[in-house]
Amino acid sequence: MTAIATVTKRTSTPVPCARARGSQSVIELRGRFPSRATADAWPGSLLSRAEVLDILNRPPYRYTSQDRFRARGAESLLDWLATHPGDSWQARWLASGAEDADGREWMDIPISWLSSQGRMTSYLASDLRGGLLAVQCADVLRPGLRWIYQHGSHNLTSAMELRRDPVGMARMREALTARNVRPALAAKALHKVAVIMATKGGLLSDITVGDCVEAVDVQSTVQCQAWGASLFYEVLHELGQLPADAPATIRPFRSAGGQLTIEQLVDRYRITCTPVRDLLVEYLKERQPALDYSTLRHLARVLASFFWRDLELHEPGINSLRLSPQTARAWKDRGRYKTTKVKQPDGSLREIKEVRDNYKSDLLLIRAFYLDIAQWAVEDPARWAIWTAPCPISKVDVDRRKENRRTKSRMDQRTRERMPALPRLVASNHGRRQAATARLESLMATQEGEFFTVLGETFRRVPLSNRSGSTWAQSIDGSKRRDLAWEEHEAFWGWAAVEVLRHTGIRIEELGELSHHSITQYRLPSTNELVPLLQIAPSKTDEERLILVSPELADVLSAIVCRVRDTSGAIPLVTSYDSNEQVWNPPMALLVQRTFAGERRAIRNGTLRSLLNSAFLAAGLLGDDGKPLRYAPHDFRRLFVTDTVMSGLPPHIAQVICGHKDINTTMGYKAIYPAEAIEAHRAFIARRRSLRPGMEYRTPTTEEWDAFLAHFEKRKLSVGTCARAFGTPCIHEHACVRCAMLRPDPTQRDRLVEIRDNLVARIAEAEREGWLGEVEGLQVSLAGATDKLAQLDTEKQRAQAAIDLGMPSLRQLTAQTSESTGPCQKS
Repeated sequence: MTAIATVTKRTSTPVPCARARGSQSVIELRGRFPSRATADAWPGSLLSRAEVLDILNRPPYRYTSQDRFRARGAESLLDWLATHPGDSWQARWLASGAEDADGREWMDIPISWLSSQGRMTSYLASDLRGGLLAVQCADVLRPGLRWIYQHGSHNLTSAMELRRDPVGMARMREALTARNVRPALAAKALHKVAVIMATKGGLLSDITVGDCVEAVDVQSTVQCQAWGASLFYEVLHELGQLPADAPATIRPFRSAGGQLTIEQLVDRYRITCTPVRDLLVEYLKERQPALDYSTLRHLARVLASFFWRDLELHEPGINSLRLSPQTARAWKDRGRYKTTKVKQPDGSLREIKEVRDNYKSDLLLIRAFYLDIAQWAVEDPARWAIWTAPCPISKVDVDRRKENRRTKSRMDQRTRERMPALPRLVASNHGRRQAATARLESLMATQEGEFFTVLGETFRRVPLSNRSGSTWAQSIDGSKRRDLAWEEHEAFWGWAAVEVLRHTGIRIEELGELSHHSITQYRLPSTNELVPLLQIAPSKTDEERLILVSPELADVLSAIVCRVRDTSGAIPLVTSYDSNEQVWNPPMALLVQRTFAGERRAIRNGTLRSLLNSAFLAAGLLGDDGKPLRYAPHDFRRLFVTDTVMSGLPPHIAQVICGHKDINTTMGYKAIYPAEAIEAHRAFIARRRSLRPGMEYRTPTTEEWDAFLAHFEKRKLSVGTCARAFGTPCIHEHACVRCAMLRPDPTQRDRLVEIRDNLVARIAEAEREGWLGEVEGLQVSLAGATDKLAQLDTEKQRAQAAIDLGMPSLRQLTAQTSESTGPCQKS
């Protein structure tokens, strides 16, 4: 039965969501899409009793015996309503008081009258429920939204589908089936459509955006939660029933998001001095074109709250920017520290004063405020000169060199601690994802209530009473039930987030903004080869950049794309909320999305952080202090920069990849390792040796060595000779066995063997007692002793292989000289 034109109307009173109150953008959006006014009368409500009963006794309202009972209940209902004043059945319904029966059964009112008329039967309550449902389907009565949510019939959806709009409801059901929505969620979506038709009249095609918003608002005030509140709206939008310029989801109507005006940003802090308040507003308006909303909001907080509101609270009546030295000093002392409450072991709370991390950054903004006004006063004195004053913040107050060095040192140590643990984290995430997938696949292949075994564990698939397709399982040991679908979801996105962050070095907000269109390609002009690229949308620095997709990253992106595709093979368009700019983005094919209560939603940054934390806890990594090792999303950016630069990538190329405006920022992300200095020095020595004459580095002969040792007779040791320079102390603290300068004496071989055997025994004792720190030093000494014995063996073999040429002695040479006949003897 189609709705006919309304005769009279009464103004609809929308119930805005509590979170939406005060948000200017939400108020404007609701004003663009108002709901239909609630009518007091329309042709169906003006029918006579006989005409209404005639309609209910003919198709499509009379098919089964149940419809006969509903017609009988409608007759009793109309008789009761006829006793109340009004020109229409709707007016009589409102006058009866049944609409306002909050918290009690509305049927008590008509049953009381019917019993007084002698019409009380055992099935009267059931007849009244069915009769009211029948007159609703016939568009004779339109109870309010709140009443239907509290007292409405559970058969409202099927009745509206069969008797009011079978074509429209069938289209709605087909769209829900195409989305592969669970039956319970599909029923909730269809019920909301039926509720709107019952309260506003008309068919599914007559539903407006405002009707949907009002229905969800009222439901949120009546019920504890409006689970899947946006699903029916998205399906109606997808079917083309809503205007094209309407938001793709109902959430923009209900969120507290939206950019505040500069006046609203300043007025949040209740500044009492109106001239200063107006000055801050004018200053922020001058700065607004060059700032994004997040920075503008922070600047407003620093100037209005941290600076001026604090001064008003401690200096009542202040109305000038010219601060006395005492006032400025007291204000800076208050702003330097923050008070935090720490729970003690005995359960008590203790207040601790700590230095604020961003103290000097906020001081810098206030200093810029003073200096900007002074500069603008020169250009426009009529507007700004009255507010010029000496800046209470000196250049020394905002000097951050020491803090920057400390921060750099702390971040470098954080990177050095997490870099070695990264392979273990990657392996843990990979294994966790595979295990979660195997458990979910085994569960889905098992009937509800049956047992299944996977990875050495036996579970029972727990059936749910309210819906089919349960993904809950319980171990046979009786432990807590587990949602294996959620565990698989958590494991997959934890793995995917870690892999994308560590392979690209992007920010977490950039990860949430990756879309299907971000995956692109470039053809090399020289080789005509296609190179996959990942396009990063402008984020913090508003700079778009391209990142080369490695084979490992390509595998991760491929897994994400395969996961988020719908049944048609396309990636669904989802609407995301930019928490920094506080605006809703247009629908995009985002990669990081999930299905929530039947709706496709982008995964928010806060949810991504939670998924990452779950992955870190599952890995069981421990830091040097024995506590769980956590990774912040930005840690992967530092790890990426450190790894790429250490691998040989020029720093200016890493700057472009990371999207930094200043190369010093990129180098600040790179951690410095002590090994780098050692390796660089060794490389320098090698280059220097390659450039010097080779004769300077030749091996000395035995004669040269013997001549050199003549100067070191006093360097004789028990096991050999020390070759250190004359007059210099031993740099190894007399650990001669380790020293490369020791030339062992062959006669002391037995002593060296004894030293080696003793070291072997000491190492065995240290390993047995758990003295791992001593084992390393003893192993170095053992290697030195073994090396010295090897040198002696080499010298011995060389001596055995030598040939004795019978060199003459000095006496033999003298005898030969005396026996020879020289020229003098002949004379």
